[in-house]
Amino acid sequence: MAQHNELGKKGEQLAVDFLLKKDYEIIERNYRFEKAEVDIIAQKDSILAIIEVKTRSTVDFGNPQDFVKPKQIKNLVKAVDEYVTVNDLDVEVRFDIIAIVKEKSKYTIEHLEDAFYYF
Repeated sequence: MAQHNELGKKGEQLAVDFLLKKDYEIIERNYRFEKAEVDIIAQKDSILAIIEVKTRSTVDFGNPQDFVKPKQIKNLVKAVDEYVTVNDLDVEVRFDIIAIVKEKSKYTIEHLEDAFYYF
């Protein structure tokens, strides 16, 4: 597996562990619909949190959250709309980003709630 893929998988697991410590329930991981993959679908209280995980080994080229592009957001919204409809959910949906930066052997995690809007 390529090194960046390993870093991404490690980042997703760190994000799941982080969310569990914050009392989120992990509903789905790597949910796919058409061209989109939703990294984590979690729930806390009545909020369904759609979480995009971005992990980087450096911030030399920008912060991890800067790499979520408009087309990806559009695809995520479409996938989540499908997920909510198919599962007949009546919840508030929030889009978050968990940005992770690996610095030597240490990871810094930042949870950005309501990271982008789709209206």
